[in-house]
Amino acid sequence: MAFHEVRFPASLSFGSMGGPERRTAIVTLANGYEERNTPWSHSRRRYDAGMGMRSLDDIEMLIAFFEARQGQLYGFRWKDWADYRSGAPSAEVTATDQAIGTGDGSERVFQLSKTYASGAQSYDRPIRKPVEGTVKVAVEGAEVADWVLDPAAGQVVFTAAPAAGAAITAGFEFDVPVRFDTDRIVTSVASFQAGDVPNVPIVELRV
Repeated sequence: MAFHEVRFPASLSFGSMGGPERRTAIVTLANGYEERNTPWSHSRRRYDAGMGMRSLDDIEMLIAFFEARQGQLYGFRWKDWADYRSGAPSAEVTATDQAIGTGDGSERVFQLSKTYASGAQSYDRPIRKPVEGTVKVAVEGAEVADWVLDPAAGQVVFTAAPAAGAAITAGFEFDVPVRFDTDRIVTSVASFQAGDVPNVPIVELRV
């Protein structure tokens, strides 16, 4: 898949609107009860980057980024300011933020993930685009350094396989892999100065 490992300007994504989207098929039965199902195992996020535009210089930066990606052709990284850390947004990253696996004595590769829990239910979100330099890893609660990161896939690769039964945890900041959801950016100096910002839809990619 065509993807550029470059982040959309964070100053422009700050102030944008968006969040997770699910797809649910609902069938209402003759007796009034419902049957609900989903073809998606993972949510998909959508954003509007136009809400982050504050000046004509921002518009120029947006157009340059859009042209370099050739519209919808190339994906890129996006910082979701509401959800970009392994822990709480107000907390510093620690190596024990998220459980990412259990050692078996032979497996060396572990996928970064983030768990969203509410009550007895939870959802495990694969993290494919961690931010280099922010990832911390621990084995049995002790931070370790005998690993390397694949930043394009979000995988931690240990030099030696962790022992069987060892709890593997990690903390990190991450981006969302996205693309423009349009091949056209419509701007007007007059309308922008009047407070009418452009519509710039962004959609998450499966990678």
